[in-house]
Amino acid sequence: MPPPGQVRLPDWDALRLRVRTLISSHRVVVFSKSYCPYCIKVKELFHSMGVDFYALELDLTDDGPNIQQVLVEVTSQRAVPNVFVNGTHIGGYDKTFQASQSGSLQNVLGNCIDDAEVYDYDLVVVGGGSGGLACSKEAAALGKKVMVLDYVVPTPSGTSWGLGGTCVNVGCIPKKLMHQAALLGQALQDSRKFGWEYDEQVKHNWETMVEAIQNYIGSLNWGYRVSLREKTVTYVNAYAEFIEPHKIKATTRKGQETFHTAQTFVLATGERPRYLGIPGDKEYCITSDDLFSLPYCPGKTLIVGASYVALECAGFLAGIGLDVTVMVRSILLRGFDQEMAERAGAYMETHGVKFIRKFVPTRIERLEEGMPRRLKVVAQSTEGPDTVEGEYNTVLMAIGRDACTRNIGLDKIGVKINEKNGKIPVNDEEQTSVPHVYAIGDILDGKLELTPVAIQAGKLLARRLFGGSFIKCDYVNVPTTVFTPLEYGCCGLPEERAIEEYGKENVEVYHTLFWPLEWTVPSRDNNTCYAKIICNKHDNNRVIGFHVLGPNAGEITQGFGAAIKCGLTKELLDETIGIHPTCAEVFTTMEITKSSGKDVTQAGC
Repeated sequence: MPPPGQVRLPDWDALRLRVRTLISSHRVVVFSKSYCPYCIKVKELFHSMGVDFYALELDLTDDGPNIQQVLVEVTSQRAVPNVFVNGTHIGGYDKTFQASQSGSLQNVLGNCIDDAEVYDYDLVVVGGGSGGLACSKEAAALGKKVMVLDYVVPTPSGTSWGLGGTCVNVGCIPKKLMHQAALLGQALQDSRKFGWEYDEQVKHNWETMVEAIQNYIGSLNWGYRVSLREKTVTYVNAYAEFIEPHKIKATTRKGQETFHTAQTFVLATGERPRYLGIPGDKEYCITSDDLFSLPYCPGKTLIVGASYVALECAGFLAGIGLDVTVMVRSILLRGFDQEMAERAGAYMETHGVKFIRKFVPTRIERLEEGMPRRLKVVAQSTEGPDTVEGEYNTVLMAIGRDACTRNIGLDKIGVKINEKNGKIPVNDEEQTSVPHVYAIGDILDGKLELTPVAIQAGKLLARRLFGGSFIKCDYVNVPTTVFTPLEYGCCGLPEERAIEEYGKENVEVYHTLFWPLEWTVPSRDNNTCYAKIICNKHDNNRVIGFHVLGPNAGEITQGFGAAIKCGLTKELLDETIGIHPTCAEVFTTMEITKSSGKDVTQAGC
């Protein structure tokens, strides 16, 4: 991205490559303008001949004038339409109709059609999650014939769900709603100090919450199916498996098999929770795939793992009043800023969540059947011979997720995967080792596992494949939030990574504790919220890391994420007038650096 105020010059080599790729990858290409009457007549000609063609509307396309300039270089033709058939330049309106009248156009088309294989679909998307749905609908909007294959393998506990993928069914959506349920419990406690009086005993009903959340998710599932139908995308609830490079087998829940071919495939199969592989884990434990539709209150719960899924689930379960313990093998929130992770964990600990550190389960035993059960957990220290035992009603495994790539026939068509984690290496256009197969979302090796990233990548991929776009997904400076009881939002580098990448002497960290005004009257949790920015001293103090721990951290981070994309500096933050009284305003008033060693505790808001 160019600095503010500078215009990004076109990458002419990339434009030339893109034009050549469009010409070589489509039987008929018409470089057109949507309002041009001569372009419309040429497209009507191909329609009347029953010939499929690809039309790139230069007036509706990013870099359209630059693409037209490249076409002048290639063909010496300045006007549109500019027609190519089977890689051969036919010409503009006059030459195309002359070729049609002389029969030479039919000859070129005949050779092209005779040599080409006809597929059932232009695109088959494997996976009906956020990324796959976004890609399929965008491709259909661009006039392509598209199929989506989606199948949820039931969990060991038998849980399954509808169209929409992890985020909608067993991830972001129900997680945020249960987090909200916990926040409402805290708000009820705070309300008394604000003058609210109530005598009725307040308690939480798990079944009511789950029913309401599942009803909402059901409406989303139905909405996705309707949306696909409206965009003429074929949806099949079936398990996909490659049997040939351009051919896939689809198996329904009842075992019925159908076969489909496509010119292009997009893999968007996502991931599923991992188990430890110890006695009793699959028999007696649940995962986040089961929790959000669990028909009974989980009771006393052990959560194994310290990922964001583990801490989020622990947070909202404790927030609705349950006895919750987190068993941590190593560190909290691996990959995130560790100072922020430890502060988030400390807040959870002061609000009732217990932590068992440096232990990992070795055996799960059932003591008593029921809903919930009574389970015994035996765990081994990761640093010595010590063991611990405990009894719980529910054990939730949250130790990571595995890519759903090993059983879909990728080995049969030559798509390479990372054997260690099952993820798929791709180039900067999400293309796998097989040119006509692409991958998006959580299954990408080395990329972010975030729903909005998958959606963005899916849309942009479809536009590049079928709309003549050049824009690629930007995986840098992506904002995100961990919905722990005290939310943690971040964008850019963790402090550890910044020091590793730029050197400690080149990094300046500004930080402060703060007290949300809403918390002052209930007199709770002063000096627990925390904010810091990490700046590159040798790049105009540009912000390379943004971190906030406090209420509504997601809303705060979203706005600052856009600023960081635009090259935010410490000077620009200082020049920004804050909104008072808000939590976000602390980023406009930061003065204390870590290197100064000064105290950042606050006496008031």
